[in-house]
Amino acid sequence: MEKVLNYSILCTEHNSAVPCNFHSVTFCLTAKYDTHIETKEEPGVQGSTGDRLNILVDTGSSNFAVGAAAHPFLRRYYHRSLSTSYRDLGRSVYVPYTQGRWEGELGSDLVSVPHGPNATLRANIAAITQSDRFFINGSNWEGILGLAYADIARPDERLEPFFDSLVRQTPVPNLFSLQLCGAGFTQNHSLGSATVGGSMIIGGIDTSLYVGELWYTPIRREWYYEVIIVRIEVNGQDLNMDCKETEQFPSGFWLGEQLVCWQADTTPWNIFPVISLYLMSENRNQSFRISILPQQYLRPVEDVASAQEDCYKFAVSPSSTGTVMGAVIMEGFYVVFDREKSRIGFAISTCHVHDEFRITSVEGPFFGIDLEDCGYNIPQTDESTLMTIAYIMAGICALFMLPLCLMVCQWRFARCLHPQGDFSDDISLLK
Repeated sequence: MEKVLNYSILCTEHNSAVPCNFHSVTFCLTAKYDTHIETKEEPGVQGSTGDRLNILVDTGSSNFAVGAAAHPFLRRYYHRSLSTSYRDLGRSVYVPYTQGRWEGELGSDLVSVPHGPNATLRANIAAITQSDRFFINGSNWEGILGLAYADIARPDERLEPFFDSLVRQTPVPNLFSLQLCGAGFTQNHSLGSATVGGSMIIGGIDTSLYVGELWYTPIRREWYYEVIIVRIEVNGQDLNMDCKETEQFPSGFWLGEQLVCWQADTTPWNIFPVISLYLMSENRNQSFRISILPQQYLRPVEDVASAQEDCYKFAVSPSSTGTVMGAVIMEGFYVVFDREKSRIGFAISTCHVHDEFRITSVEGPFFGIDLEDCGYNIPQTDESTLMTIAYIMAGICALFMLPLCLMVCQWRFARCLHPQGDFSDDISLLK
């Protein structure tokens, strides 16, 4: 009988002043279900279980990086000097973000995922020694786990990402899936507390986490998880944009510069539109539609709200590097990152947000022609063209230099044929 490798890692708030839905990147793992990365250390140092670190999971980067120095926002950090299995790679790494940055030193160590694959692997780790506006006060995470491809790893693509190491060193299939339950969904556990959370499945798909059918869109390029958006609708109205332009929204379209507040529990969700994205399906002439409710794109802002008010901020912002489908979209769906078949699947999550008017949906197929042409191509200059231009310029320079070289050679040859005195006599005759 074939063993199904299907490992679940849960995320939920537990006795914490800060909710678990820290989706500024993508997803967070907290301590209730031991959802953390464990680095093996010498027995007796830091306890026999080693350093247990809470890690933020990010599908938009490829580095596994953890705090490795004291920081006012970190309750604990990774002690490289105490680990007998740590190997220094002798390279530094610097990662800037739109806001914030971190830098550190590359190494490798033995890593395991509690309540995940029953295996220990050697993975590349960036030990964060300096950072600016990266760690968040009260967030309860000490590092970030990038799950994208090696092409965007820092300092270069030669650094093997964590999930690549996991697949290469263990029998885990090259696939993972995420169910994110955001602030718009309330989940009642046996403890009687309202929590938000979700699940991460390593190496498989959990059919209990979604309803309906999984719709897949192909990964266009393996760096970020790049897919093709063929159309955007707002409340069923097509924006009538060239499909290539959906990768770069017009300036001013997604501006949300102010907060909006209502009396507690009276938010009029029905006055806000549903945003629909059409993604190219595996059949290149078909697409499917995912609908994003206002409960997803209006994010609660707790630090300015009072007990009598609910305040929100529009969570879709302009981007100069293409459309980023982050937690705002993923919270309504069960998302499968099928790296083996180079595709991403979407289905309705069992913890999707909804109201009495509308529900999250995944629908299709919708037919079109040459949908693959909607992929946005970043303008790039062909290196072979640059090389050809360089050779032509070099030839032109050589052509202009040739007469000058001939004149110099002729002058030197003339000096060799005539003594110095002859030149003096000729000059004196000119006086």
